[in-house]
Amino acid sequence: MSEITTGVQIVLSQHCNGNERPRLFGGQLMAWIDVIGAVAARRYAHKPVTTACIDNLSFLKAAYLNDIIIQEAKVTWTGRTSMEVRVDSFIDHYGEKELINRAYLVYVALDKDEKPSPVPEFVPANEEEEAEYAAAVERKIMRMANGDK
Repeated sequence: MSEITTGVQIVLSQHCNGNERPRLFGGQLMAWIDVIGAVAARRYAHKPVTTACIDNLSFLKAAYLNDIIIQEAKVTWTGRTSMEVRVDSFIDHYGEKELINRAYLVYVALDKDEKPSPVPEFVPANEEEEAEYAAAVERKIMRMANGDK
């Protein structure tokens, strides 16, 4: 079973565009996603990682100035040296979470020479993890068909 890594951010003015109702920059959210995804991958692999690709990132709703953003990341699949991590981002409405983004990223574990390094095998522990694992395998097949890694 994959451990969930959780992070919290408050949307501040420097994270927003200059609209009348300041909206969170998508690039800022992507940066937060990459950081928490990397933390989840590092915890799983017990070694440094690097981002190989952002496989899928869906902006479902906007976030605005002063919103509280909660992020949850967990490993959904592993290869020999790579891991897929799912990151869900939510707006916290004082205890009620609303999903605003779901992203899948692939990280590669690195050894001391910054070469790809083996990671522990991910074994799904329940039906939800089995479904995520199967979907991750499909995403990998699609990446390979497109010439990606």
